[in-house]
Amino acid sequence: MPGMMFQICFWRHSFGGKIMEHFYIIVNPMRDAQLHLTKEIQRFIQESGGTCGYQANHVQESMSFDQRLIPDETECILVVGGDGTLLRAARDMAERNIPLIGINTGHVGYLCELEAKTAIQGVHQLLRGADYTVESRMLLSGRRVKGSVTDQRIALNDIVIHRSGMLQVVDLIISVNGEYLNTYSADGIIIATPTGSTAYSMSAGGPIVDPRADLLLLTPISPHSLNAKSIVLGAEDEVTIEVRTRNEGHGGQVEISFDGDPVGVLKEGEQILVKKAQVSTRILKLSRMSFLERLRKKLQGSSW
Repeated sequence: MPGMMFQICFWRHSFGGKIMEHFYIIVNPMRDAQLHLTKEIQRFIQESGGTCGYQANHVQESMSFDQRLIPDETECILVVGGDGTLLRAARDMAERNIPLIGINTGHVGYLCELEAKTAIQGVHQLLRGADYTVESRMLLSGRRVKGSVTDQRIALNDIVIHRSGMLQVVDLIISVNGEYLNTYSADGIIIATPTGSTAYSMSAGGPIVDPRADLLLLTPISPHSLNAKSIVLGAEDEVTIEVRTRNEGHGGQVEISFDGDPVGVLKEGEQILVKKAQVSTRILKLSRMSFLERLRKKLQGSSW
């Protein structure tokens, strides 16, 4: 038995994380009244010998926060809010390659590792170098081929092309790597990452995928065909979606959303190209719960 105890202790120590000292908080001020939790976390870190700054994000702006205020030595970004806050932080911070951990003060928080009541405990674990892992999550890159909007954007969960202001369905011509695949008559289409497989894509009938996987999910929204199924593509594939109106000359258009945030429209004949982004985001995990265990709990009606 003493030998067994030694092996168990050694195994836990081997998987321990690096002690962290330098933190930064990105907070959604609508989800943390008077920044009470944010200031409590900051105070705890500073009293424990670490450093911690913070700033509130601004949802209505193209960049939700100012990256220049985040020190270069930052080892972990604590995101206080809900899934939306974490998604925006993941997009905006992809180039910095700093691990993120979500602290849920919103309604759902599937992507968040901690809750408000466990935030201090979780930060304490990081300060003492307790067990944690950092998962690399792929991002999507989308850019318009035609039209006035030519900038390129990225998404952690999904890029959604969906009808807007029309009762009729839209026709979306899908090509993969320049080869025609199918024309979907539907309310729209979702291109999702493995991380986004448990979001809108799952609601539309798409498969659930381990978030650490490297692939693309193509799922039609309310398709007007019995054989229109979700398609799994390789991570290196490039998907082109072109809008074709059902009634010529009616000027049909669809909206584009990145992680639920509307970014513009596609008009008749216009295209958007979607592929794996060159950058990825890093999500910090404190729990040893496996993806299958989380999935099992979810399917049984428990929270993630």
